[in-house]
Amino acid sequence: MDYQSFFADRIAQLKAEGRYRVFADLERQAGRFPDARQHVGGAQQRPVTIWCSNDYLGMGQHPAVLAAMQEAIQRTGAGAGGTRNISGTTHYHVLLERELVALHGKEAALLFTSGYVANEAALSCLASSLPNCIVFSDALNHASMIQGIRHSGAEKKIFRHNDIAHLEQLLAEADPARPKLVAFESVYSMDGDIAPIGDILDLCERYGALSYLDEVHAVGLYGVEGAGVAQRDGVMHRVDVVQGTMGKAFGLMGGYIAASATLADFIRSHASGFIFTTSLPPALTAGALASVRILRSDEGRALRARHQERAERLRAQLRAARLPLIEAPSHIVPVLVGDAARCKQASDLLLERHAIYVQPINYPTVPRGTERLRLTPTPLHDDAAMDRLVAALTDIWGALELKQAA
Repeated sequence: MDYQSFFADRIAQLKAEGRYRVFADLERQAGRFPDARQHVGGAQQRPVTIWCSNDYLGMGQHPAVLAAMQEAIQRTGAGAGGTRNISGTTHYHVLLERELVALHGKEAALLFTSGYVANEAALSCLASSLPNCIVFSDALNHASMIQGIRHSGAEKKIFRHNDIAHLEQLLAEADPARPKLVAFESVYSMDGDIAPIGDILDLCERYGALSYLDEVHAVGLYGVEGAGVAQRDGVMHRVDVVQGTMGKAFGLMGGYIAASATLADFIRSHASGFIFTTSLPPALTAGALASVRILRSDEGRALRARHQERAERLRAQLRAARLPLIEAPSHIVPVLVGDAARCKQASDLLLERHAIYVQPINYPTVPRGTERLRLTPTPLHDDAAMDRLVAALTDIWGALELKQAA
């Protein structure tokens, strides 16, 4: 086989479909988010405004987070020195897991190197270990959840997105004696819609299923302490496993689960994605600890209120400009393009003409025909930045003759 030709042909196909990903070479500037600099070849740089970051609250730039990381490096050095089992459990890891226990009101928490790894490792371990387990998975679950379920080898049933009646039908058809695991998200990151968590938990309790809730796009952003939508809705105590990330609203890197002490210990003792990987550097865990503590405080509550106000203001401006907003109740603001090549064109022109960076979202991240620009306003995007964005989008929509809202 001509391996290199195979690879080249597949890349050419991606380019022909407009789905080839080009990474913007960005340099974030401490204390100036969402402003950044784009490197465009050689020594050339230009200022840009980022409108698609998952650092939803700008915590990756917070002075207290930076100070905590700097102090940790000075005290402990750069790396953790090994896996969690072999010298890699620093005191910062212990403190952060304790803080996550307090945040979610659970008995135990367990850190992973990313939210993706947390989902893949925990779901794979649970579903493969529970004898004859059936996994019930929302149709729009994240790739990390799908991979974990797939790798478990367990039987799986896919229920229509946020469809309570369909989930109940599937649960009712299953053998009552078999272990069951229902895996779903709170905020779905591409459409920005929110799961009916209480209703799903009702079904889990009625049919004897473990509940596994991915709150990665909600932790830090919802609830009185930022524990997520389940806390906001008053049902966190009913969730068996809550999974979160340090890589979005908390502004750093890492993932975790929070659950009962026994379940967390089971994952700690059996999940290969936890056991056999190098531990997070102590500077990251120290920064995450500072970030969680801030977002549990009055400062965090003020940031969340400002964040929601920013998202609603942007939605109102997009509606007024007749830009095709995908309506959603969360902080995520998607604008529909509906074609992969034109979505990339829109993204490229925003950057070239207006120094605004928004990455195109194409298949397989979203279904074909629903390609979009996914906007993520933060508390640090002021009115002037928002006005520039809407004016730029209006210009690009006209230049490409893209469909407007009715």
